[in-house]
Amino acid sequence: MGAERFGSEQDLVDEVTRTVAEPVIRQLDAEGTPFIGLLYAGLIVTGRGIKVIEFNARFGDPETQVVLARMTSPLSRPLPAAAGGYLEDEPAPSFADTVAITVVLASEGYPDVPQIGRALTGAQAAAELPNVHLAHAATAERDGVLIATGGRVINVVATGPTFGAAREHAYAALRRIALEGSHYRTDIAARVAAG
Repeated sequence: MGAERFGSEQDLVDEVTRTVAEPVIRQLDAEGTPFIGLLYAGLIVTGRGIKVIEFNARFGDPETQVVLARMTSPLSRPLPAAAGGYLEDEPAPSFADTVAITVVLASEGYPDVPQIGRALTGAQAAAELPNVHLAHAATAERDGVLIATGGRVINVVATGPTFGAAREHAYAALRRIALEGSHYRTDIAARVAAG
């Protein structure tokens, strides 16, 4: 029993808040090292509950892309509140009742020795698809041509009413993008989309 044990997304958020976030915040405060800023928790839902993989003092990448794609309240309010230490005074963020996925397009050779400097085409055509957003991670423009400058080149972020729909949008966008030798995972959200 994994994620299905939670009745709703809000139930999962409440459980993470109660069993992970609040205990960490209380412990840091008790040790006299309260944390002000952004603390990203990498988590996994298992049959034995929620487990922490890692904590980072930054946004998770590519995890944040799917969160921001669904966020309907302005990010401009919680960020300064977190930096200023008064986040508890702000309302909780709100999110659209949709799902989002992201698929990373990577350069040939990633993660060991990514090939850089190669032309990337079709990004504009991909970005024009409905429910699709491209988050550039390692691109630059040289002489009017978009090129890859690192390993994880672009995150194709797609939303939809279901995981199946979001998945269709993401992979339709990826089919429009060309980068010699590039690769991406083909299994993102496949299991949950299959039901």
